[in-house]
Amino acid sequence: MNIKELLEQVKNGQVSVDDALLSIKKAPFEDIDYAKIDFHRSIRQGAAEVIYGAGKTSEQITGICKTMKKAGQKTILITRMSPEKAAEVKKEIDDLKYFELPQVGIAGEMPVKDGKGKIVICTGGTSDMPVAEEAALTCEAFGNDITRLYDVGVAGIHRLLAHMDDIMSARVIIAIAGMEGALASVVGGLADCPVIAVPTSVGYGASFQGLSALLSMLNSCASGISVVNIDNGFGAGFLASRINHM
Repeated sequence: MNIKELLEQVKNGQVSVDDALLSIKKAPFEDIDYAKIDFHRSIRQGAAEVIYGAGKTSEQITGICKTMKKAGQKTILITRMSPEKAAEVKKEIDDLKYFELPQVGIAGEMPVKDGKGKIVICTGGTSDMPVAEEAALTCEAFGNDITRLYDVGVAGIHRLLAHMDDIMSARVIIAIAGMEGALASVVGGLADCPVIAVPTSVGYGASFQGLSALLSMLNSCASGISVVNIDNGFGAGFLASRINHM
């Protein structure tokens, strides 16, 4: 529900005050048995609810999408949705765009890029791209301009240093890495903006499915770094978008 549009309609005489009040009263959420969809989240948080696809059936994802569309949500982000589920959802939601690498779906139109600056997303290696693309698509779905810098890890640090203009002009940087997670510390020592570190589960046995990178990032000596959970590209993208819209 877009409260601003509703208020404009009241102002222009298209909607009565009583009808507008009723719409607002009805709007907080809708119970569709298996989900209670939060229509007021965009009012409270500045961003609409996102569908977490893992653990949901394709029928449930479709039902939630249809309810959101009916309520006026123009962009619907679905994370962690398998290709099989996406194929079934697309039969009912014909404007669904599916990105297989990060397993992300976006239904509806992409928003205007109204963030204050640019978000740079960098990865240590190509193997980190599924998480990076989840972050990138989350940023784009919330109206941000992004730059992708992939495979610029510390094993060949000249690859990162070749992009100093992007790093120094960013408003937020998301640094994504597995193994020992050193990329976040290096980026944090170069940039003058907030850095969001994302540890990934990429690495050999002693990386412990991303725990080594997580602990390295939490113990970074570079200031201005925040850390999200292992493989949480969505969380990093959401936080970066919030910072970029402040």
